Amino acid sequence: MVQKYQSPVRVYKHPFELVMAAYERRFPTCPLIPMFVDSDVVSEYKSEDGAVHVLERRCKLDVDAPRLLKRIAGVDYVYFIQKNSLNRRERTLQIEAYNETFSNRVIINELCCYTVHPENEDWTCFEQSASLDIKSFFGFESTVEKIAMKQYASSIKKGKEIIEYYLRELEEEGVTWVPRWTPPVSPAKTSATARPELPVSPAISIPTASTKESQSSKEASSLPGSLTEPISGTPDDKLDADYIKRYLGDLTPLQESCLIRLRQWLQETHKGKIPKDEHILRFLRARDFNIDKAREILCQSLTWRKQHQVDYLLETWSAPQVLQDFYTGGWHHHDKDGRPLYVLRLGQMDTKGLVRALGEESLLRHVLSINEEGLRRCEENTKVFGRPISSWTCLVDLEGLNMRHLWRPGVKALLRIIEVVEANYPETLGRLLILRAPRVFPVLWTLVSPFIDENTRKKFLIYAGNDYQGPGGLVDYIDKEIIPDFLGGECMCEVPEGGLVPKSLYRTAEELENEDIRLWTETIYQSASVFKGAPHELLIEIIDASSVITWDFDVCKGDIVFNIFHSKRAPQPPKKDTLGAHGITSPGGNNVQLIDKSWLPGQDYSMVESPLICKEGESVQGSHVTRWPGFYILQWKFHSTPACAATNLPRVDDVLATLQVSSHKCKVMYYTEVLGSEDFRGSMTSLESSHSGFSQLSSATTSSSQSQSSSMISR
Repeated sequence: MVQKYQSPVRVYKHPFELVMAAYERRFPTCPLIPMFVDSDVVSEYKSEDGAVHVLERRCKLDVDAPRLLKRIAGVDYVYFIQKNSLNRRERTLQIEAYNETFSNRVIINELCCYTVHPENEDWTCFEQSASLDIKSFFGFESTVEKIAMKQYASSIKKGKEIIEYYLRELEEEGVTWVPRWTPPVSPAKTSATARPELPVSPAISIPTASTKESQSSKEASSLPGSLTEPISGTPDDKLDADYIKRYLGDLTPLQESCLIRLRQWLQETHKGKIPKDEHILRFLRARDFNIDKAREILCQSLTWRKQHQVDYLLETWSAPQVLQDFYTGGWHHHDKDGRPLYVLRLGQMDTKGLVRALGEESLLRHVLSINEEGLRRCEENTKVFGRPISSWTCLVDLEGLNMRHLWRPGVKALLRIIEVVEANYPETLGRLLILRAPRVFPVLWTLVSPFIDENTRKKFLIYAGNDYQGPGGLVDYIDKEIIPDFLGGECMCEVPEGGLVPKSLYRTAEELENEDIRLWTETIYQSASVFKGAPHELLIEIIDASSVITWDFDVCKGDIVFNIFHSKRAPQPPKKDTLGAHGITSPGGNNVQLIDKSWLPGQDYSMVESPLICKEGESVQGSHVTRWPGFYILQWKFHSTPACAATNLPRVDDVLATLQVSSHKCKVMYYTEVLGSEDFRGSMTSLESSHSGFSQLSSATTSSSQSQSSSMISR
């Protein structure tokens, strides 16, 4: 597997020419980098006007590897070729490096670039990217990969410090300024007007801490509850290292790389709004910075947010009076680390009464609004305290908890809420303080704990009786001045005291069943599993020609091919493949096949639109104007990666993928609707379509339509 690295933009608050003078002091050897033993100049080129200087070096490295591995490899040193291309006119330095040693077994490529800061020409930007691909290494591929990544991460961390060290050295020597390159002037033209200096090359857009903060304030005024931010969506929108440290925290170089690469993938896939950087980082932390795993759960969460318009929840949700009176929770100052503090008096809450009066859906929506408010408060506290605050503290008082709280529908509602929150708000809980846990608590904990992520469980601190009042208790985490009065403190807490919900407020089962709000059941969207060899198909019967079939679906997992077929014959009753093609179940989805294997294309059924290949994470909206009455079949089919064009053989990665059952399963979430010909009236303007990653998250999705006399599919 190829390991990749991408750095944020690191800024030196010094002119480009001075940074170049410091950089040159690293050669031929650098005592600050013990592994950098020596370097020799292999070739050199200088342009006549002195603007361009290309230098190629052979660098000798003493890699910190086990002695046994060095003996097996038969080398004591590793050699790299480094090519430096300095353009004084454009004020850029491009550095390319690749390994000479073991180049047939290990492929290492690195690209670094020094440029002028786009907002201050007296500052210099630096960024780098690298890739590592180990083909074979005497059976030690995994060990070599770990050693290489460790060494690389260490050198990255030292890189900026080394330049700053030599900048200080120059300053001590009295060198604080180096003149810029100017074109040479011939003696005959000394009296002529000097030619103006050539313009600096186009600068990249780097969101610094100040611009990022102002951007956040604009977003807050336009969309208070949104987790997304409008960006240009171009590769030039890059993160600054100082901004990461100020707003996101201290990350290792490899963690920074994961954030930047996942962010870049979202920029390229989801034209328009993407999640804020701190939100992307939460999903990476939840999966230990495994990009593939983090991307999967993030895409699922973005689809969920789009489906239920969660970005607008704080604007649109107003808690019913029952919740205001009987929901015993509320925000209360902050803890000693600056995290927002949420207090929940669970023991005083009538969970059964709230569920009977409101239903699960309203309770969930209220809990989601609490989480959205928590994210907003984290952003505010980050600005107030001047350090990254990405999570909150929750204080749960269990005084009064009894068997009444173990009412099965109430526990079921709690488990569903936990499931939704765990999936969509990872790494938002910094600490959970559980106070005055009664004897019945272990029963509740046994029911609930399996549904809580292991990393989250580690943040739980449980106190029985009055243990929280002693050493190691509440005062270790919350300032004494803000301990709530009902816990023996002096601070008045405005959290409702709760009590029993009057039965007169209970709603009937029919009323709850007809609830308009549906966040996890019976939504207008349906989910389906698509297996290799077992497509999912949907039947639509059209009575009147010139009707319009519309669709909107998200590809939640895998890549699929979308087809539309027409048949005059009615298919047999749908066959549900509950076990899938590989003997696995598909919870939360279904698999229906309508086209009989005995049917012949062109005779029993025909394709009415060109196949559309849809990648994982994409959203597709489109429509088809029907020419004939009959039966139309929408089909989502597994998309297989084609074999290598040169050899007609499958790639190694594809062969390995076929060995994994999960690689044969895709998942889509879809919604379809048929517009009658009398409503359509031949106009396509109301059926504008777009195909972009999670297009509902974007205020301006990209659209490109392919219109025919009978149909339109767009992506």
